[in-house]
Amino acid sequence: MATQMTSARRGVATDEMKQVAKDEDVSLEWLIPKIAKGSIIIPSNNVRPQKIHNVGIGKGLKTKVNVNIGTSTLNVNLDEEVEKAKVAIKYHADTIMDLSDGGDVKEIRRTLMDAAPITFGTVPIYEAYNYGVEVHKNPLNLTEDDYIKAFENNAKDGVDYTTVHCGITKDIAKRILKVQRYGGVVSKGGTITAAWMLKHDKENPYITHYDYMMEIAKKYDVTFSLGDALRPGSILDSHDELQVQEMINISRLTKRAHEQDIQVMVEGPGHVPLNEVAANVRLAKSLIGDVPYYVLGPLVTDVASGHDHIASAIGAAVSASEGVDLLCYLTPSEHLALPNADEVKAGLIAYRIAAHAGDLVKIRDKVIKWDMEMTEARRTLDWEKQLALSIDPEEAAKIHSRTGQHPGNNVPCTMCGGACVYMMLPQQKKYEKENENLQQVE
Repeated sequence: MATQMTSARRGVATDEMKQVAKDEDVSLEWLIPKIAKGSIIIPSNNVRPQKIHNVGIGKGLKTKVNVNIGTSTLNVNLDEEVEKAKVAIKYHADTIMDLSDGGDVKEIRRTLMDAAPITFGTVPIYEAYNYGVEVHKNPLNLTEDDYIKAFENNAKDGVDYTTVHCGITKDIAKRILKVQRYGGVVSKGGTITAAWMLKHDKENPYITHYDYMMEIAKKYDVTFSLGDALRPGSILDSHDELQVQEMINISRLTKRAHEQDIQVMVEGPGHVPLNEVAANVRLAKSLIGDVPYYVLGPLVTDVASGHDHIASAIGAAVSASEGVDLLCYLTPSEHLALPNADEVKAGLIAYRIAAHAGDLVKIRDKVIKWDMEMTEARRTLDWEKQLALSIDPEEAAKIHSRTGQHPGNNVPCTMCGGACVYMMLPQQKKYEKENENLQQVE
């Protein structure tokens, strides 16, 4: 079966392309060449058993938001993860990733795919790690076949995209302890792979067997999300030699995948100080080209524990405005604990705000209508419309209806009461459009 990229290069419009074109209000004539080139992807495994709503990710499209859920070795509760998946769907996540490494990861993955009928990603090395613990009693006793088998299992289950840490080489792993890194290597997949290479004095299995992985990816149309195993875990480590060298390797692997009609996106940091966020996006794009760029945050400070969804949404908004295509959320529990359902919601809402803020810069004409409608509702004191247009209508309604608020429309809120600007100067509530400017009607 052909991949989305294969079909695009043949000029064939798939059902998934038609859906994306409709959602993004673009023509197929505009969309198809960009999928053929690799600047837009539609992750969609061709054996995914669930009917899902596909999204496009890439240049010229709305910025998408990913939600991470999944078990850990210290907390395995499938019901809780299903609840998080439902929260992600309710509050409009575009994609979801299962990062489970504790419990029966295969069963967890399949259950969550049923619960979340949207674009679904995984990190296969977590399944390999789980297998190493359960079978070998030590994850570093994994074989190369274990690495590749885990990837193949994910593909066969219908996973739409997989994070594979194939930019970290054995030579780079040997450099890790020689480079002055304040935060060390904070990627779990990167750490497992580096430790394995150092123990066995072998090259990264994802590099050694990259050709075979491409065969599997092409067969199932699994999108490669080329992982940032060496992303900075502290703003003090941003853009060091390890991070940049990995990015150079990933750019080469991206080109190889495109030669085989395999869809690719590239992952980025991490922890990046605010003054380097825009530069990070520009550097990455200069190396990887117009391939979709997928970033975790980035966090612009290391001291926001309990509020990392806010600290990282700041970096996410700047990244999106500079051209990042997919934002991976953080929750208030980042660095502290496995998130609960409420924290999943908080992180997702923060990142949807960041994504829209970025889109107002890079594709303003396509997304400004939402803000225009909200402004109109506020100016006319149309509370029903204001609440409906809110990014979180339930929370907005809860706050608005607190003690002292008059019900209905055309009334002030408790913030200003009788001093409401639209009550004091009611003429402001009526405007007409003239010469592309909003003019007051006396």
